[in-house]
Amino acid sequence: MLSCGIIGLPLCGKSTIFNVITRAGAEVKPYASGKTDPNKAIVSVPDSRFDRLVEFFQPKKVTPATVEFVDLAGISRDASKGAGLGNSFLSFVSESDALIHVVRCFHNSDVPHPEDTLDPLRDWNIVELELIYRDLGVIENRLTKLGEKKRLLPQESEEKDLLEKCQAYLMEESPLRDMGLSKDALRILSGFAFVTLKPELIVLNLDETQTGDDILGLDGMIKLSEEKHLKMIKVFGSMEMEMAELDLEEQKEFMADLGIDEAGRERLISQAYGLLGLISFFTTGKDEVKAWTLSQGDTAVDAAGTIHSDLARGFIRAQVVHYRDFLEHENSFAKCRESGTLRLEGKDYVVQDGDMIEIRFNV
Repeated sequence: MLSCGIIGLPLCGKSTIFNVITRAGAEVKPYASGKTDPNKAIVSVPDSRFDRLVEFFQPKKVTPATVEFVDLAGISRDASKGAGLGNSFLSFVSESDALIHVVRCFHNSDVPHPEDTLDPLRDWNIVELELIYRDLGVIENRLTKLGEKKRLLPQESEEKDLLEKCQAYLMEESPLRDMGLSKDALRILSGFAFVTLKPELIVLNLDETQTGDDILGLDGMIKLSEEKHLKMIKVFGSMEMEMAELDLEEQKEFMADLGIDEAGRERLISQAYGLLGLISFFTTGKDEVKAWTLSQGDTAVDAAGTIHSDLARGFIRAQVVHYRDFLEHENSFAKCRESGTLRLEGKDYVVQDGDMIEIRFNV
């Protein structure tokens, strides 16, 4: 299962955001005594389409799509040089498939800021530079080993040239995700688990007093997200963690009293799911309604294999209708068939987010 690693400076509220997302009740405190083992939790992906299908089919079993979140220890300034938990922690970051970068925007005298002052843009840059330094270290180690060889194989020469280009790019303090690497280049680099290649979502961690736009450093973060093409959302971390103990109506009343239109939890999970490059397709019936996870660009035979390897091995056709068309035709497969929106597709059909699929196969 693909996972999103939650990163940020110490005391930025990563564990709070983890609890908002997962409702796992992880202890909220600084990592101590050299502890680096991260908290992990698998959560259901909010999807109104799935909810509507469950309501219509009234199945015996429901299975939503899921995604894993990992609460990682804070990245200290100079972590790449061994400060804080150092590279032992950065290795956990490399195991994540996408990054949720929590940036502290709240004041709290009981939780002193590790940099003494509040500056979201500075904090983001500190963490980003540590990730860049980590990738530079990996490249330097590999280039040293290649340099010790008397003669390089053709693929090693290609790798060396590519790593040198990446090294030069990182030296400009730019993450590799901005480099516009080709699929072939990404294939060559895949074994290095470069952390600056991973997609990133910025989460501004606010308190309940920061409901307007007069947030310190907000303009700078908006400019950053636009320039770096990074999505950014606001989450009222501590407040939403406490709200999890209330029922839905009490939560709505609580937010209304504070002038907050929407909680951040569902948006954050949905954004993270998309950040991983994932889509959902559905199988439906009275026995079960299930949301299955695929990567964007996967085909009908990939979908069949996700359900069961036998379906991929004996794949004949996929009967497909998109959720939107199913809804527009009164939740009727017969009417979808009459309109031509229910159709048979071959193994090369690229599955679309929201497709409802039935696999025809013969083994």
